[in-house]
Parts: sequence; C-alpha cells; structure tokens
Amino acid sequence: MDDVESGPPALQLSDIRARSALPPLTAPAMRVCSLSSVKNRIVLGQPLAFSVRDADRTLLLARGQVIADEAQLHALMSRGALVEVHELTEAMRQPHPARSAAYLRDRLPEEWDRGMQDVRNALSASPDRMAEALDGATTLLLSLIDSSPEVALAQVVRQPGTGSGHYGVTHSLHAATACQAAARYLGWGPEDQRRAFQAALTMNLGMLDLQARLSSQVSPLTSMQRDAIHEHPIRSVEMLSAAGIDDHDWLEAVLQHHETPDGRGYPHGIGDIGELAEMLRYADVYTARLSSRANRPAMSAAQAGRELHQMAAQSPLAAALIKAFGIFPPGSLVRLASGEVGLVVRNGEKAHRPMVSALTNANGEPRHTPVLRDSSRDDHAVVALLPVHASPIRLSDERIATLIAGA
Repeated sequence: MDDVESGPPALQLSDIRARSALPPLTAPAMRVCSLSSVKNRIVLGQPLAFSVRDADRTLLLARGQVIADEAQLHALMSRGALVEVHELTEAMRQPHPARSAAYLRDRLPEEWDRGMQDVRNALSASPDRMAEALDGATTLLLSLIDSSPEVALAQVVRQPGTGSGHYGVTHSLHAATACQAAARYLGWGPEDQRRAFQAALTMNLGMLDLQARLSSQVSPLTSMQRDAIHEHPIRSVEMLSAAGIDDHDWLEAVLQHHETPDGRGYPHGIGDIGELAEMLRYADVYTARLSSRANRPAMSAAQAGRELHQMAAQSPLAAALIKAFGIFPPGSLVRLASGEVGLVVRNGEKAHRPMVSALTNANGEPRHTPVLRDSSRDDHAVVALLPVHASPIRLSDERIATLIAGA
C-alpha cells in the first residue's frame, strides 16, 4: 500500500504518548511472564536456570533449585507462578537442554499451537494486561524457536490456505519469526532479537481485524480502508503506549515500518528510518507473499526472495532475511535429480543446496524409512520445488518435526 498519500507532519513518540494521556515515563517495573509459558525449558529434577515467583513477585524458588516432579510443576502453574523475563533471557543464552526426536514429535507442534493462541490472546488483551501477555507469548515462542529454528521456519513456509485461522494473528507471528531469524543470522544479541520479534509481532496491532478481512477481499480498497491502513502504524504505537510499553526502539520501529528510504512511504513520508523499522518492513512483505489471498496464490520462498531482492538489492537486512530462510527453506517439498521426492529439513552451506529427507525412492514409491540426502551432491541436487499437496505421504506437523529432529 505504498501508494497511499502521506499525511500531516510526522508525529514524535512523545506526541503519541501525550495524545494517549499517558503519565510521564518512569523506571520500568519487573517484567514477568507465566511459568506455564516456559514449561518446555524446565527439566524436572534438574536445576532451574531462572527463579520462580508468585503473583505478588515473592520468591518461591531461587535459580538453581529444582522442580521435582509433574505434581509440583502443576501446583506452581495453578497458582499463577511467574518468571522474570530478564533472567529468562539470560538463561536462553546458555545451551538448551538436549531435545530428542520424540520430544519434538510429541510436544513441539502442540506447543506451537499454544503459542499461536497466546499471541491471539496477547494482541487482543486489555491495556492493563497486554504488556505481560506479550512478554509471556514472546518467551514461549522464542523458547520454541530456540528448540528448533528449522521447525519455526517450516511453520512460516507451510502456511495454511485462505480461511484458516485469523490472518492478522498468523501473519504477525510469521513476520516476527522471520525478523528473529534474520536478527539471529546477523548475530544480534538476545535482547535485540527479542525486541525485533516483539516489534514485528505488534507492528500491525492497529489493523489486525482489517488485515483478516482484506485477506479474503477481492474488491478494491474503500477510502475508509485506505485511511485505516495509512493510520495503522500510529494507532499501533498508541495502543502499545497505552499498555505501558515504553521501549523507544520498539515503538519507533512500529511507527516507521511502512516508511521507505525514498520518502514515499507512510504515515509521514520520511526517508530517514531506523534499522529495525527497515527489517520489519522486509519481513512484513516477505511473509505476506508466502500466504495466499483471495485474489492471488501464495508465492514460494524462492519467488518471495527474488521479489524482495529486487525491492531492496542493496540492503544487508533484506539479504539476511533471504539467507536465513534459504531458497528452499525447511518444510519445502522438493524433487531431487535422483527422482526422489523429499522434505527439506535444514539449510545447507549454500542457499540452493539444502539437506533433504527423501520420502520416496527414485520411482516415486513412498519409503518406509526416509533417507537423508545432501543436495550439494549432483546426483541429489534439487531440480524442482513442489507444491505442498504433491507430497507422496501425509505430512502432519508432528511428522515434519520428527523428520527435522532426525536430520
């Protein structure tokens, strides 16, 4: 929607806060998330990497203590136990406990579903609950991404068709996942990766329901819809500020994520935009292309990457996003030079040479046990990207997680 005309002179973040009748900024309170949102990072009987507090922020378990069994864990979650976000971020810098293929098969898809519901709840939360809900959803999802970045990319690549779920919510999560992947590829630290994830997750907060309607709309935009699109970065910042979120870089990125270097963007037509805002814009465009709309089919990752490259050929941020996914990202269905059909399970050293789990033999007959193929070998090179429905076997989320975990 970059052709929407620019409006009045740019609002500063201070202007938006004033318009929202917010009190002056004070020192931030302790940021917490629910223990239930990070239960996949708890190993029963092993020292905790973070402390656990009750609803009043009173310490229940110090870092290094243990949760002995499921009964104790359930009791803590039932009483609304909390974890400090800062401690959790520090813990996530340490190696993650080993996760078996069985864990990924049995738990990860279910946890992703719960994460999606947490995002939906956070984005629709009341102002007094939104910040905490966003922290909880972010912590859960970053923990899941940390468990298996490839499964996270597959979640973005294998998007459901039009009419499946709330498009505004799913797109927000996919864009956030893409931003975090690019930030990780660039070597950003945990706090900056978290900020990128949360900024992308909330950049369209002011038009989530309109996004959902537009995904199934084939008629041209109405003037009212154009106005709402033009104003949604401002509206999103107002909603975040009203929720007590005062991270300047986060808010600035949300405000500027539709601005462009040539000054033809919106809402203010400025050309001097921040690095994070630029990353949000590219993630927004890239992940939108991967989803189908009522008036167009979904693009492949290769097509979306080419379009993004044409749009921002000189941008290292766009390049990082494309390279983080690869030409054939995890979750893609491909045909190999051998005639085998397989699922990409991880990126290779080169963008067009991924590791592939061969699901069929050379004659197209399903294998009882898939075989891992390195497509950097000429006889196993990828020769075609196939649509999801061309899979020779049913690929559930659990099956995909198992194939990726076993690679």
